[in-house]
Amino acid sequence: MRQYPIWNIITACIYRSSKSYGVKDFGKVVVKVGTSSSNSHNFLDHEVTHKELANGDRSFRFYLDGHCVKKGLLRKGATQLEVESLWVDKRAKSHV
Repeated sequence: MRQYPIWNIITACIYRSSKSYGVKDFGKVVVKVGTSSSNSHNFLDHEVTHKELANGDRSFRFYLDGHCVKKGLLRKGATQLEVESLWVDKRAKSHV
């Protein structure tokens, strides 16, 4: 099995088990909704990017409809990913 910096695991009702695939630099998915393939409409897109930095660290970004909502940094030689969520949940109630 090849090693990829980005690994996608898909779980859907049409499969008996999960399906997966890896990508090197970026993967973009366009999600369409409707009643059929001929009556489907763009709903959202999401993209994951990977960039190896000059110092050997690896940077990952997750975009939803073109907006970066999460980023991660895997430092060279590290085993843990540092994750920063940029998502603001407007439904969350503030604690004042």
